[in-house]
Amino acid sequence: MTVISGAEMAALFDGYQRTAWRFEAQPVYTMPDERASFTRFLAGEPKPSGHNEDWHLTVRSYVTLGKKIGRVRIVRQPLTDYQRYQLAWGIPGNIDAGEDIRILDVTGGDLGLPTQDFWMFDESIVVHLNFNTDGTFRERDRVDSSNLSTYLAWRDVAMKNSVSFAEYARP
Repeated sequence: MTVISGAEMAALFDGYQRTAWRFEAQPVYTMPDERASFTRFLAGEPKPSGHNEDWHLTVRSYVTLGKKIGRVRIVRQPLTDYQRYQLAWGIPGNIDAGEDIRILDVTGGDLGLPTQDFWMFDESIVVHLNFNTDGTFRERDRVDSSNLSTYLAWRDVAMKNSVSFAEYARP
């Protein structure tokens, strides 16, 4: 594996041709740019207009070019405060922008999936997203392509066993 910079990651997003797909497994992400909105969410305040708009613009640009972008979000019961925040404030807007987001609740059992977050681009490039135990971002590692079949299998298991966000959120 090779550590890659933010600029190299941005180039992977800009350069993918067909699909960008994320496996999102951490119970908590402690992102500095989300701190204020997360605090507002916990305080019961309304979601501010324009929440996560930069990402929405990015997703829309990919979709306009005919590219697909999506993810499977792993959850376990009880949900963490961060997962509740994501489900209420983050995911709906991302879906409206064109991202295909599915939810996989693994409370009931182990499907043999990793706890490692990763992005996969065009089913040929995998990048690990590494986080500290408190959810703070550490680094990105580009994975050796000889391991690609493992990541494709994990993606397939995650997709097969997940449900759409709309189905998951249905009362």
